[in-house]
Amino acid sequence: MSSTAPRHTALDALHRSLGATMTDFAGWDMPLRYGSERDEHLAVRTKAGLFDLSHMGEITVTGPQAADLLNYALVGNIASVGIGRARYTMICRADGGILDDLIVYRLAETEAGSSHYMVVANASNAQVVLDALVERSAGFDAEVRDDRDSYALLAVQGPESPGILKSLTDADLDGLKYYAGLPGTVAGVPALIARTGYTGEDGFELFVAPGDAEKLWQALTEAGAPVGLVPCGLSCRDTLRLEAGMPLYGNELSTSLTPFDAGLGRVVKFEKEGDFVGREALQEAASRASENPPRVLVGLVAEGRRVPRAGYAVVAGGEVIGEVTSGAPSPTLGRPIAMAYVDAAHSAPGTEGVGVDIRGSHEPYEVVALPFYKRQK
Repeated sequence: MSSTAPRHTALDALHRSLGATMTDFAGWDMPLRYGSERDEHLAVRTKAGLFDLSHMGEITVTGPQAADLLNYALVGNIASVGIGRARYTMICRADGGILDDLIVYRLAETEAGSSHYMVVANASNAQVVLDALVERSAGFDAEVRDDRDSYALLAVQGPESPGILKSLTDADLDGLKYYAGLPGTVAGVPALIARTGYTGEDGFELFVAPGDAEKLWQALTEAGAPVGLVPCGLSCRDTLRLEAGMPLYGNELSTSLTPFDAGLGRVVKFEKEGDFVGREALQEAASRASENPPRVLVGLVAEGRRVPRAGYAVVAGGEVIGEVTSGAPSPTLGRPIAMAYVDAAHSAPGTEGVGVDIRGSHEPYEVVALPFYKRQK
């Protein structure tokens, strides 16, 4: 019997004590916001924000052929990832459609030659990814393990995040590059400290045992209070990633699109050794894309105040030329923004005469290159 009740993270009671507005997200009860989502968004851009991301799906892959399995199952070259590094990649169907976008961490290597990887899937796709990896592991000397219940995941994001974390750990954060991870202790709690995030800011994601999550949240809250850290919900996480031009599965990515359709063909590594699931279909998609560009993912900035939403038609000269995939008011730009797939002929930044059909009225929009926002390094 499958339960329809939402799952709760280890921090559920704490979120409620902070007065969070909760929402069902991919079967989890998650904080949407604690106060003003605009204030939470701006805190991450200028100071720091603390997120509970324990709904993400962790899958461990170990064994002598773990790298071979991941190279076969995913589109990236996972065998070339160094120990302590992470890589953004995708898992596709045999027809090239995207099942999910993932981050893969290479954590360790034993003397016996067994590798240890952690695959982090989106909450909504974790079971699909797990099932696909288990199915694709046949014939490989590797084990796929569902570790979703073994981890809580906290993220501290924003320009003040390195200072906040440094006050709580003796791990070498200065040597920790973007898309790298190292084991350490934060506020007395064993953690995998990863320099990753989904906000467009510098920041860290901390994988810890669920029983340690509350202690770590409180320690980060106290250490961050003097520099303006606030708890942040999923609502501002969405506007932050939208400003940073980062795709969201179910909006910009789906099984009906290949990575080439999504403008992310760079994650597909045809040069790696051996076959991988979707190789043939993706080679066809790549040659199609070079001869006849598919719709292109672009940024749209409103000239007015009306907010475009996913599914709204993008129009030019009375014709539908595309579709909005994500839209929201941008706290950083002070205007509504959207990501949309549009016909290649209308995809160049500055293209004139493009609008969005918002309930029958064609609102003017400026086509811009993604991302809308890039932090100053």
